[in-house]
Amino acid sequence: MKTIVLALTGASGLPYAMRLLECLLQGGQRVHLVYSQAAQIVAKQELDFVLPNRPQDAEKILADRLGKVSGELRVFGRDDWFAPMASGSNPGDAMVICPCTMGTLAAVAAGLSDDLITRAADVMLKEKHLLILVPRETPFSAIHLENMLKLSHAGAVILPPNPGFYYHPQSVQDLVDFVVAKVLDHLGVEHMLVKRWGE
Repeated sequence: MKTIVLALTGASGLPYAMRLLECLLQGGQRVHLVYSQAAQIVAKQELDFVLPNRPQDAEKILADRLGKVSGELRVFGRDDWFAPMASGSNPGDAMVICPCTMGTLAAVAAGLSDDLITRAADVMLKEKHLLILVPRETPFSAIHLENMLKLSHAGAVILPPNPGFYYHPQSVQDLVDFVVAKVLDHLGVEHMLVKRWGE
């Protein structure tokens, strides 16, 4: 069982995040979830789903929504400095920020640690653990690209949610699954979401 830190920020793309969370938990992984206030707004707008302010309430609601899974879920507040991922002594195996706002990306690139999301990302980089950012923005400005390049040089994986079409997707869910499959591949988590090239 791997421990995956999953952070949700206020970019469009919460369906990617919720599907990733579902797949990780169904795949028997331990997920430490944290989300921003803006992510709560986007979840309501895009999914008509309320992410509660209290971590305990979020754990219960998400457990009800996802049903029986083999993994473990813990939710942390964005200012919980006693959360495991806030320290290099217990960072988890990998972290995914999905979706990732350009503001969050810039903060991580600048080494800022103003909340648990950016602190956890900073910990991942300094401890040489896998950090995946899923930036949902288009077009990218020169500033965005420079920040992404800086993070790539620092060891992060920049994984924009760009679906492929060679496998003939039939639904929006198919497009979501393609992106989630890419994230799972980088995490080393087995899945059967999409048919692979050449199969």
